[in-house]
Amino acid sequence: MKKELIKKFEEVFGSDGEIKAYFAPGRVNLIGEHTDYNGGHVFPCALTIGTYAIARKREDDKLRFYSMNFEQLGMLEADLKSLAFDKAADWTNYPKGVMWAFQKKGYEISTGFDILLFGNIPNGSGLSSSASVEVVTGVLLKDMLGLDVTMVDIALIGQYAENNFNGVNCGIMDQFSIAMGKKDNAIFLDTSDLSYEYAPIKLENSKIVIISSNKKRGLGDSKYNERRSECETALAEIQKVKAVQSLGELTEEEFHEVESAIADPVRRKRAKHAVYENQRTIKAVKALKENNIALFGKLMNESHVSLRDDYEVTGIELDTLAEAAWEQEGVIGSRMTGAGFGGCTVSIVENDKVESFIDKVGAKYLEKIGYAADFYVVDIGEGARVI
Repeated sequence: MKKELIKKFEEVFGSDGEIKAYFAPGRVNLIGEHTDYNGGHVFPCALTIGTYAIARKREDDKLRFYSMNFEQLGMLEADLKSLAFDKAADWTNYPKGVMWAFQKKGYEISTGFDILLFGNIPNGSGLSSSASVEVVTGVLLKDMLGLDVTMVDIALIGQYAENNFNGVNCGIMDQFSIAMGKKDNAIFLDTSDLSYEYAPIKLENSKIVIISSNKKRGLGDSKYNERRSECETALAEIQKVKAVQSLGELTEEEFHEVESAIADPVRRKRAKHAVYENQRTIKAVKALKENNIALFGKLMNESHVSLRDDYEVTGIELDTLAEAAWEQEGVIGSRMTGAGFGGCTVSIVENDKVESFIDKVGAKYLEKIGYAADFYVVDIGEGARVI
């Protein structure tokens, strides 16, 4: 792969100078959805699919970008001295945003770059292609410019760029899990203070199957920011009667003691999801440590129901996939993953049932929705790195 990408880079940009290669994975969140901006826990893992970047320094301040996924856009250019969000700049707003964020945080970017990208994450699928691009850009800058920046810093800078340059009010989970991923482990991350532990994923006789609904969505123009705002308002109402910093601090019992402080029933449902989902995530990791994979799967299913009924971020496509999965033999658990409103589900399926699972769920989805879903049997991989 690396050789082929460098060859393409040389075709596009020429072969002078030192050319280097980088990789950042996509991620899937096993449980803990819409908790990361509510001060709760998440449980994501890095995948073996992701974003490759091939780069070379320039002698000037010019930035030239080329994506093998969007070849029809050709080469897109920008200038280091005048980085600004531009809708016409399309996907390059993600690497540009990271460079802008590095500058804002006081790091000197002393030279321009030629950068070629290739991603094998399904676009718009909810497996975090945008965060993958952000983190691979951070790793590239760290390595090529010798910047004194940790992988956690790169995750935080990526989130800062997404929030303040691209206008999506995302939490830290995506960038953190991509930067800090570890093979065969998920990351049990407390988003309130970024404390984390690696938890081995021992699926002895099972596989993780991701299904892309192929309903495209963009976070910025989805109702993502609206959900975040509803939770912030609900928290402010709770804070009038109880001293808490985030919804993630509350147990289910504590939530029921204060929920009447939330004036609007819709906001009450949103806050309930944030509290219950956080507790589900804590219970799920405990179940995994105790090798109780059946309980882990049950909590995954409950997570989807809460995202459907209380948070209302699933939609017919994701509900069809989850419900079809629950009916299949050998399915331990299945839920939507990512922000919702399209994107993917994640399922844990017994090895000898994977083939029939794909056939049957695929047929049901096609029949009901009218177009096909894509299936990915995935492995848990390492975080972002020089390759």
